This record gives sequence, C-alpha cells and structure tokens, in this order.
Amino acid sequence: MTGPVLNRLLLHRFRSLFSEEVVFGNPMFVAGRNGSGKSNFVDAFAFLAEAMATPLQAVLDHRGGFSTVSNRASARGRPSNLGLGVVLEAPDSLTARARYAFELRAVKGPGFEVVREQCIVDATDGMSHWFDRRTVRGETQWKSNDSIEPGVASSALALPLIGGDLRFRPVLEFVANIRVYRIEPAALRSMQDPDGGTRLKADGANTASVLRAIQRESPDDWNRILELLATIVPGVVDVKPKRHANKLTLQFTQDWQQREPVKFDAFSMSDGTLRVLGLLTAVYQRPAPSLLVIEEPEATMHPGALGAILDVVRHAGRTTQIVATTHSPDVLDADWIRDEHLRIVSWDRGVTRIARISRSARKALAEHLMGAGELLRSNALTPVELFTDDPRQYELFLDGEPL
Repeated sequence: MTGPVLNRLLLHRFRSLFSEEVVFGNPMFVAGRNGSGKSNFVDAFAFLAEAMATPLQAVLDHRGGFSTVSNRASARGRPSNLGLGVVLEAPDSLTARARYAFELRAVKGPGFEVVREQCIVDATDGMSHWFDRRTVRGETQWKSNDSIEPGVASSALALPLIGGDLRFRPVLEFVANIRVYRIEPAALRSMQDPDGGTRLKADGANTASVLRAIQRESPDDWNRILELLATIVPGVVDVKPKRHANKLTLQFTQDWQQREPVKFDAFSMSDGTLRVLGLLTAVYQRPAPSLLVIEEPEATMHPGALGAILDVVRHAGRTTQIVATTHSPDVLDADWIRDEHLRIVSWDRGVTRIARISRSARKALAEHLMGAGELLRSNALTPVELFTDDPRQYELFLDGEPL
C-alpha cells in the first residue's frame, strides 16, 4: 500500500463537525450508524476539491449557502466561522510535507469573506515556502517569504490563483484532484452526454465516456475491468460504450450458454451490476485521483460480491489513497483490515465525532479474537473514549511567520 499523502484533515465547525482532526490510514474505512454524520465528513472532501476549481460563492450556493454549511449552536444562532485544512506528506518528489488551511466567516447580508488562508510547503532540499493572508475590515493583508502578493478578493481563495507556481502547485494539485463517489445506477442507465472521459462524475453519469477512454488508452486496465466484472457478476462477459445519435449508453453482453451471447442495454441491468461497473471505472480512471472517497460501497450490492470489491479497493490503495464510508459489517469482514484502517463516526448532542477504535477493539483485532465485521455486528466496534465532554480544539493555522 502507498502511504497516505493526506496525513490529517482539520475540520472546524463544518456542518455537524465542530472541531476534528482526522488522522488517515490507507485504505481507511469510516464506519458509523445512519445519521451519524458520515455524509457531512465526505462533503468536506468534495468542498475542498470544488473550492480549488470553482468560485467559493458557487461552492457554498451549491450547498444552500454559508448558513447551511457552517455549524450552529442552535437553529436560530448566527452562523459560526467554518474552516478546513489538510496536512500532506510527500505529495510529490520535491515536497517533503505541506500544510494548507482556510477559514471563512459570514458578513452582513448573504455574503462571506476569507478570514485567513495559510499555506506552508517544506521542500526536500530544506527550503520552506509559505504565504499567510488575512482579511481585516474588508482589506486583504498578505505576507509571504517568496515575494508573492496576488490581487485576490476577500471572498476568494488565493491558492487556486497562485497554485500554478511550482512551489505551491503540489498542494493545489492534490486537493483539486480529490474525487468523491456515490454511484447512482439511474445515472448509468440514462443516455449520457459524451465528453473527454478524463474525470468520472460523482454519480457516474459519464461512465460510458470514461470507459471509452480507458478502452482506447489503457487496454490492460480495460481487460482487468472486464475480468473483475465477470468475477463479481457471473455471466457478464463484456460491456461496451454504444452510441445512440449524439448520446452514449452502455451495452452488456451475457453468456447464457446458448449459441449466441445475449446483449442488454444498461436500462435492463440490475442496480448492483451498474454500481459495480461504476466503482471499477472510478478506480481505473486515468489520471488516478489523488484521493478516492467512496460512499457506502455496499449499497444495493449482494454481500457475496463485496469481497471482490474490497480486493479492488485494496489494490487501488497501492497507487492512490482510499477512504470509504460504511455502516455494514459485511464490508469490514476482510481479514486484512486492521485498526489503522478504521475510524468510527458517532453522534452526540448534535455534534459528529470521528475517532480511532477503542483499546479493547484494537486488542481483539490484533489478537485475531474477532474481525472488524464481527465487532461491528456485536456493537463492540466502539470509538476510543474521550477524556472531556467538550470537543478538542484543533488549530487550523500555525501562529507567527513560518520559517
């Protein structure tokens, strides 16, 4: 497995996550009950990636505005500041580590502004590069050790603007290339608009285009997809993108042990088959995502197929970083899953907590007394106990001028 490039994710009053610092393994499974906040955690990844390519106002509007995304102490309370940050380890061969964070606050009316944004990059040659911008009374104040001072509005992030600089590009590229997937079978059944096939959409709505690109540019990966699909969905021997006028669809071929194989369009295939194909496409798309987040891979899937899907996830972890959310013990039945691969999401008094598993659960896994799936079935896959009722406060920024 490749080491986790995303070493830590910092969350400050983002949706139901009040103050969290999540340390990653690879792959990492985030387990929790329905309604515990797993989707809010996943949305933090999507928010970060979108903010690197889309104006912040559009990113917030897509989610219902600033007041919807920020954590509130009460339904009528004023939206609090929200912040997100990442700590990266060796995002490329020239960068030893990097840290990036930003904090937003609401201003009068429907607006918002960037309170602070900080990026620190430690290169492998021993040099450090950093910028630290703040908004004070509507004016942007800028500090940097690299004589960089872009003209950036108080409601815009600076990293997307200066990320073309070689010193900060590894941070921008990693965050911008995070991909979050919840494959929707209905999107694969529909006629799809063709595109370049370089990036699978979050719901799989352009799977046909991405598969066409894989078939054309990576024949070995294409054959591997067909092999895995045949293993997971017995009888399926082929799938091909098929053009209908100016649209694309998917055509499946099944071997019914008859003289001629039988062909079906995507609208005739089961939800499980389509979801498997979407997940395989997400894993084998090129270029590979810097971080691949998969929501509930068990949804609409037969438990017997989950073992093969988990093998695909484990294989993908050799070249990219994987995070998967689940509330199913069947997902965690793989015997290679250890405590470093697990985080528990819990809900307490309106706040989502994300923690490592408890000491007793770690001991059971280490001594092979129970697997992670068995622990979850018996309600013994519990989070580590907290020593205080108040959530820990994690600092988004390093104080002072980083040197």
